[in-house]
Amino acid sequence: MNEGFRFMCLFLIVTVFFGAQTPYTQAQSTHVFTEGLAIQNQHRYGREVIFTDPLAYQLANGTLQTPSENGKISPSSEDTWQVVRTDENGRFRGRLRAGYLYLTYESPKKQTALLRMSGASMCYVNGVPRGGDIYGDGWLYLPVQLEKGKNEILGRFTGLWSGISAELILDASPVLLKTADATLPDIVLGQPGNDRLIGAVVVVNATSKTITDGKMEVILNGTVANSSLPSIPPMSIRKVGFDINATSVSAKGEYTATLNLHLGNKKTDSQQITLFGREATEHYKQTFISEIDGSVQYYGVAPQVGGSKAGSALFLSVHGAGVEAIGQARAYKPKTWGTLVAPTNRRPRGFNWEDWGRIDAMEVLAIAEKKYLPNPSKIYLTGHSMGGHGTWYLGATFAGKWAAIAPCAGYPTLMGYGSADGKIPEDTDHPTEKLLLRASNPSNVIQLAKNYTAAGVYIHHGDSDRVVSVDYARQMRQILGEFHADFSYYEYPGGSHWFGDESVDWKPLFDYFEWHETPHDTLVHRVEFSTANTAVSSKSRWVHILQQAEPLNYSRTNLSRSLTAQTISGSTENILHLGLETSSFATGVEITLSLDNQPEITWKNDGSGMLYLKNSAGKWEISEAPNLSDKGTARNGTFKEPFNNRMVYVYGTSGNKAENDWAFNKARFDAEMWYYRGNGAVDIISDREFDLAKHGDRGIIVYGNADSNRAWNTLLAHSPIQVSRNRIALGSDVMEGADLGAYFMVPRADNPSLGVAVISGTGLAGLHAANANQYFAGGSGFPDYVVFSADLPINGVDAIKATGFYTNDWSLPERK
Repeated sequence: MNEGFRFMCLFLIVTVFFGAQTPYTQAQSTHVFTEGLAIQNQHRYGREVIFTDPLAYQLANGTLQTPSENGKISPSSEDTWQVVRTDENGRFRGRLRAGYLYLTYESPKKQTALLRMSGASMCYVNGVPRGGDIYGDGWLYLPVQLEKGKNEILGRFTGLWSGISAELILDASPVLLKTADATLPDIVLGQPGNDRLIGAVVVVNATSKTITDGKMEVILNGTVANSSLPSIPPMSIRKVGFDINATSVSAKGEYTATLNLHLGNKKTDSQQITLFGREATEHYKQTFISEIDGSVQYYGVAPQVGGSKAGSALFLSVHGAGVEAIGQARAYKPKTWGTLVAPTNRRPRGFNWEDWGRIDAMEVLAIAEKKYLPNPSKIYLTGHSMGGHGTWYLGATFAGKWAAIAPCAGYPTLMGYGSADGKIPEDTDHPTEKLLLRASNPSNVIQLAKNYTAAGVYIHHGDSDRVVSVDYARQMRQILGEFHADFSYYEYPGGSHWFGDESVDWKPLFDYFEWHETPHDTLVHRVEFSTANTAVSSKSRWVHILQQAEPLNYSRTNLSRSLTAQTISGSTENILHLGLETSSFATGVEITLSLDNQPEITWKNDGSGMLYLKNSAGKWEISEAPNLSDKGTARNGTFKEPFNNRMVYVYGTSGNKAENDWAFNKARFDAEMWYYRGNGAVDIISDREFDLAKHGDRGIIVYGNADSNRAWNTLLAHSPIQVSRNRIALGSDVMEGADLGAYFMVPRADNPSLGVAVISGTGLAGLHAANANQYFAGGSGFPDYVVFSADLPINGVDAIKATGFYTNDWSLPERK
């Protein structure tokens, strides 16, 4: 049965069932779109600030002509709008790429509806940006406001042949639950904590008011758990977490739980979810609250045979694109000598194990270390396809953490392979774009390859792989062969991209793991380590790169020590502050340092455990630890960094109506994209609601400028970049006009580790130019600040007016 047809049948069955059984869901009518106009070759989005999209440009400045058959977006365009119709399965298909689908709906009245547009990367509804279901999952329903008369929908697509379906659900309940994208735990029999399991489902708020009094009642086997829900802004969705009490479940099997959504004392909707009781010997799912954003996430587990034992091994396995974490875990038979955990990357496609995928993987690893108490010297990393890339990336980024790594069918970099979001450009001759691309340096594991010397490496790849060519494995074999003394390589004869569970659960691979343990730092006397961002990766063994001379350029060390001769010697590159652990040396001895062919330095080991060095004017000298408020290991910049810490979106309401509408719409759009791409949940509040005492321990995202957002002076009075109507000031440099946009971050003045990210503009043209949303693409490079004109979608890099990285004290560098 065709996948699209199967989905439509399932949707109708679910609608009929709950319509008949649940008094909280009123009768619905559905308008299915069957005809529209499509145009191709209109945009180029990738993993960088620069993009091309003339339609978005015209939509932003009000010059877009109503699409018509054979019409063009611009006179120079070779492509025209063409009529497209759905096939027998209700999907628009065709050999079109990088374009837009235009749909209209004549509404007899002003009303709200739920829009489901499956297969589009994002859409505009009457000019307002809304989230997209790029992978065609089919569970994204967005509340939209329909005007009386003609309503216009533009869906941006990358390839129409995979199909787009679109429908409007009319007369739906104003507040309802959607369970198709539930995040749910398994009930592991006999495991502690079954009285406080957590799950998450989507609440749709199709009203004009913020939901502030929501509660979730969960009934499982007669046992009840109640949870208060976070606020949900008007005309928006949010995935909300809730408690589950599973103490009444004592046998393996399938269980139905009832979810009752209450607003105040009124039951608004009721739905059912399915949970599974599992034996501790089976593969199972565990949920947890993520520190990234406070949302509910899960990981899969392949349990150790006979139960987990303290001091055993721990395997972290990162999945491929489109693979669920529990599916990844189930590809492995349980091992006698350790437990395997599989994090999610926040979604089956997620972030390519970069950015928030990286944080998710290490968050799950930390949870598993605390739960299963493995031997720290027996922690291993592996993964397949996109997870093979994740293995290369995490293996290089966290050098010294792994006893051995094993990329399977993996590609090393997003520069070389890419994915649905495209490739990171490898290089450019344009100095501005070169500066922009520097923000992606942490992704380039080729430049970090010497970090692999800290662990054993086993490369596993089918020699007939047509998805990820075996040439990538051969490339890495050649690179490692130049310096690595301990790696193994195997091409599976006739192996395709996936040739059964042996694609990952390969006995020689796990034999290789079992032969390897991480040596204690006291036994490692040579460290070759590189990083491009100290807030992402700063330590290998006893060497700490604490501060870079040039942010986001590669910083390197090649250091050796002798405990008997009491010396440390070697070379460094692009390091301002260096930390060397000295606890392996006897207290009171004189340690001689010979760095970068400079005169020797002697230091008496004071027993503190750490020696700090600073490079002043090209000369190393003994120093104190770097200032925690400066750039360093806790906070090193890039625009995306504040999105890591339970971010809160603060939209402006002190501007004119158009500015205020933009701020709310953009914040909601970002929240929808974060939910879709990262299974995330985020607080969206107005500047009137913002309270530094309440929100001060979080990353803060500001939408608007000094004139339109009341939180500006509280958060950004100290910022070297100031934006107001018709004016941007970068220090003493001033740019004027209503057509400037900006992405930038600044450190929080009241907190040494948190920051504020700002999406801003000097007028509506500049604000709308900031609507592009590729900063949630994994590995995409956004420096500390970027200022651009509104013609960025048509003029590319030439529209960048200023960009770069702050100095280590967070001041602007001198403009050249």
